[in-house]
This record gives sequence, structure tokens and C-alpha cells, in this order.
Amino acid sequence: MINALEVVTTVVVGVMVGVEFSVAFVMNPILKALPEDSGQLGHAHGGRMLGAVMPVWYIGSLVLVAVWAIAGWDHHGTGLVVTAGALLLLSVVMSLLLLVPINNRNKTWTPENRPEDWKKQLHSWERFHYVRVAVLIAAFTLLVAALV
Repeated sequence: MINALEVVTTVVVGVMVGVEFSVAFVMNPILKALPEDSGQLGHAHGGRMLGAVMPVWYIGSLVLVAVWAIAGWDHHGTGLVVTAGALLLLSVVMSLLLLVPINNRNKTWTPENRPEDWKKQLHSWERFHYVRVAVLIAAFTLLVAALV
């Protein structure tokens, strides 16, 4: 049973990391390359779509890692799992404090109502997102290492 939990948790977290990596290094460059300010509209749509899914995915991943840590407390690699859980918790806190407020504003912007500093705000979101992706990759790497 613990083996199935380890694999499911690693796959769920790994796919989440892949999505966030793709946002940072595939979608954002595509959106930036769109003509005029249409990238902001694409970013807003992505924020609405992923904003509905990612909270469940982040919390679900954190719960799975916590269950793995508890169920495998006496197994090799538990320290790695606990550390990965702490990093996932950090990514949730970062999201709530830094990224979600910008995303929530951006989701409502149109060419008619966006603030003058909208580009600066999106740039801040991108920088925070790069850091969050690094934290998520570190957490995923620890989970993979704990499988060995």
C-alpha cells in the first residue's frame, strides 16, 4: 500500500511541477510574443482557468505528501519526504501571499480597465513564479530521491 501511495504522490506532484514549469518557460514566452497587449488577455484567461484547478492540486499534493510521511515514518527517506512537504507548504504560502493577489487582479483586467502599472505587476508575478517553480522542482526531486 505504501508503494502505491509513494508512486501516486510522486506522479501527482510531478505533473503539477510540469504544468507550472510549462507556464513559466512555454506559455509566458508565447504570451509575451503576442502582438500589442493581447498577451495580458491570454494571461488573464490562463489565470481564470488554472486558478480554478491549481489550489486543489497544490493542497491535494501537500496532503498526499503528509500521508506518505506519516504512513512511511519508519521507512528510509522519510526525512526527504518531510522536507519535500515543507517545500510544498512554502509554495502554497508563496502562492497565497505573492502570486494569487496579482493573479486575482489580472483576471479582471480588460484593455479598458487595467492599471497603468499592469506590465510591472505581471513582471512581478513572473519573477515570483520562477522562484515557486524552483521550490516545486526541489520538492519533486526530494520525493524522487525518497523512492530510492
